[in-house]
Amino acid sequence: MAFAYFPHTEDDIRQMLDRIGVGSLEELYSDVPGDVIFREEFDLPDAMSELEVRQYFEGLAEYNTSLFCLCGLGAYDHYSPAVIPHIISRSEFLTAYTPYQPEVSQGTLRYIFEYQSMITELTGMDCTNASMYDGATAAAEAVMMAMASTKKKTRVLVSEGLLPQVVKVVKTYAKFNGIQLGFIPCRDGQTSYGALAAELAAGDVAGVLVPGINRYGIIEDLTGFADAVHAQKGLLMVYSDPSSLAVIKTPGEWGADICCGDSQSLGVPLCFGGPYVGFLACRKEHVRKLPGRIVGATKDVDGKRAYVLTLQAREQHIRREKATSNICSNQSLMALYVTVYMSLMGPEGLRKVNELSYGGAHYLHDRLLETGLFERAFDKPFLKEFTLKAKVPAQKIQDALMLIGVFGAVEIEDGLVNFCVTEKVSKENIDAVVDYLKELEA
Repeated sequence: MAFAYFPHTEDDIRQMLDRIGVGSLEELYSDVPGDVIFREEFDLPDAMSELEVRQYFEGLAEYNTSLFCLCGLGAYDHYSPAVIPHIISRSEFLTAYTPYQPEVSQGTLRYIFEYQSMITELTGMDCTNASMYDGATAAAEAVMMAMASTKKKTRVLVSEGLLPQVVKVVKTYAKFNGIQLGFIPCRDGQTSYGALAAELAAGDVAGVLVPGINRYGIIEDLTGFADAVHAQKGLLMVYSDPSSLAVIKTPGEWGADICCGDSQSLGVPLCFGGPYVGFLACRKEHVRKLPGRIVGATKDVDGKRAYVLTLQAREQHIRREKATSNICSNQSLMALYVTVYMSLMGPEGLRKVNELSYGGAHYLHDRLLETGLFERAFDKPFLKEFTLKAKVPAQKIQDALMLIGVFGAVEIEDGLVNFCVTEKVSKENIDAVVDYLKELEA
């Protein structure tokens, strides 16, 4: 029986076999040992109607557990307005390919231009590329940029306060590109300036990568970092949570040369770890080392506003391993996601999101200390996530929270646990969790 949706009809198969001089499909596969060929019937269910398929999967969905998220560590449960998926699901966005032909890609180029403009303003940098795969690869590319910009230097210093997943990806890139990594320890929850100065004094440092908000949730004080790094002719790179930049000091204000991070906090749902979208921004003098593409605004022959790929890394076939990474079709749809989010929220909306998150996080922090299960780990400023020292095994607390559908108290080091609050978490939510933990302690 022939089906229209099969890739090859019986006629097609016959013609192909005739062309290569083979009598049958069995003959075509005659070199395959007979004992590895499956000749039984496949144990597959009978065909189902659309309704039956839908009901089947709805039944499977009932096995899912819906968790209330009180955890951060690089993935944040911010609210995503319903209008965003409505807009990005339009076919001209959802199915768009990389804009090789600007004359027929003006819509795609325009939103990438808007994305670049907003990220540049948010970070305090001069220019931004058309997005990266995620925050970890953006950090790795920042390291590669530092190496390419400073030349002949072989070392990059990385703060131990960075998220572990970021450090792992940076290590991978470094290993296969001949980059020597040195690590700056944290003292009292912050990247140590003294340890940085000592490492810089040893020389041969192309760049330094530090977090704006570290793995403990602490807002880093980067006073003097840029001057110290620049004195050694290196570049300062800051890994940032872009949402937080609406209320805290930007990498540009700290004197950073390159800024990177994950834009997931700009309204992208958690979705089991992706897809996310990284950002990479820099000072103008480093723009030629920026991987990927940069969209620029110009005018067409009629004097109307138009958009073009001003810079694009299409040099891999010439420069090979010395070329910048070819970030092509990658994540422009997710870049659109955060562009719509930023345009909807505006500066005031982003500030409000952070104010609500800040208030909720500090309220949860203080109330958790009341339970007797935790003690303060650091006395440093934080925004929406924080670290506490657990007095009982962290896994026991996490398991207990899971019983009421709450994901939190994730252990990041021996005895240290992470909590995070976004604008989605109400005072009532916090009180319910804390009251439950108090009962456990009792």
